[in-house]
Amino acid sequence: MKTTAVKLKTFLSRRDVDMTRGNVYGLLIRFAVPLLLGNLFQQLYNTVDTWVVGNYVGKEAFSAVGTVNPILNMLIGFFMGLSTGAGVVISQYYGAKQEDKVQETVHTALMMTLLLGVVFTAVGVWMTPYMLTFMQTPPEVFPEARRYLTIYFSGIFGLMLYNMGAGILRAVGDSQRPFYFLVLSTTLNIALDLLFVLVFRMGVAGVAYATILAQAISAVLVLMLLMRSTNCCRVSLKKLKLHIPVLKKIVRVGIPAAVQMAITAFSNVFVQSYINHFGADCMGGWTAYAKIDAFLFLPMQSVAMGATTFVGQNLGVNDVDRARQGVGAALRIAMLITLCLMVPVIAFAPHLVRFFNDTPEVIRFGTLFLRRITPFYVLCCVNQVLAGSLRGAGDSRTPMFIMLFSFVIFRQIYLFVMTQFISNTILPVAMGYPAGWLVCSTITYLYFRFAHWEKHRIVEE
Repeated sequence: MKTTAVKLKTFLSRRDVDMTRGNVYGLLIRFAVPLLLGNLFQQLYNTVDTWVVGNYVGKEAFSAVGTVNPILNMLIGFFMGLSTGAGVVISQYYGAKQEDKVQETVHTALMMTLLLGVVFTAVGVWMTPYMLTFMQTPPEVFPEARRYLTIYFSGIFGLMLYNMGAGILRAVGDSQRPFYFLVLSTTLNIALDLLFVLVFRMGVAGVAYATILAQAISAVLVLMLLMRSTNCCRVSLKKLKLHIPVLKKIVRVGIPAAVQMAITAFSNVFVQSYINHFGADCMGGWTAYAKIDAFLFLPMQSVAMGATTFVGQNLGVNDVDRARQGVGAALRIAMLITLCLMVPVIAFAPHLVRFFNDTPEVIRFGTLFLRRITPFYVLCCVNQVLAGSLRGAGDSRTPMFIMLFSFVIFRQIYLFVMTQFISNTILPVAMGYPAGWLVCSTITYLYFRFAHWEKHRIVEE
């Protein structure tokens, strides 16, 4: 019993990391590794979830879960943007050692989450049939898709509370304990998937209930941790209120990030329509590519989140030189990891595609996508890390405008011109992704190089 108590006390002890001092590379790697591992577990869950539905429920349920992904990605992206805003404000106040302001921001962020949870639940359940109709969901898939989304939106509180709580912890340099909760949640999610679908025969509803139950438990755990924390992020239910000046700062950073993430996610629906034009085998190859693409993006995204916290804390103490050092280090780390991953992906592309589907034509298309698009992932390192750094500085609008132009406007123009006037074949269409990355990385780099981005610092002297 004593040993358990000691372990619990150790787990609840301070894990925040002051990034304004110490080795830059060590701090970034220490922060990014738990994020990367957690995202890998999340991708593992998504893969198992798809496998369970596809093999033990039926093709309508499989299509239903796949159909709602753009809606869920848009929703998750929007709220992740808001939590990014809260995290940036917290990281800058934490770096500036203004603990009273950290407290105000933490309680404002959680109160905002509770209020938005009510709105998202009500609007999500109400809008579900209209969103599915807008997406031209086939009649045979519509009932299952509606059932899944209705249950998901009914339990959206868990997802929102976990993401905001994890964002608060990461803002003060603690990426380890959110990782532990994510591992637990993912493991539980997989177990409940198997229980509800294979044992209780609940179908697509079982998958949805498994998701919201696992998310609810992770939310309770992260909230309990914040309530028992010994640092400036400690939460007291009596202090939950909206501090309007702090809320304005959260919104200033969070809304542009939320809009950018949501619209970019939704724009992929239109890209998919171009791919669908080339038939089922091409769609299968693109699906396999997309699964592998998700894993390739994880390291750079994890490092970019580390850069956001690092820049935020160091600009909190107005140490611009160290903030710039962190950006350079994050960029080098992200590129090195990405280059190391690119080599085996290109070399073993057919085998990777075969893991998802062994149809020869699917393998041919998937291999083509992987070998032609993968070399351009170094461009993504530039736009992801620099965009994360700009948000850490408090400048969320510039990355929003650049990414919306590059990934939505430019990409749609490129696809239209390419298919209508140049070459309506699959490879030029698929290269719309690298083309967007090139435009985004070029504009972001030029802005970062010549603009005074550090002047967007949020905290007061």
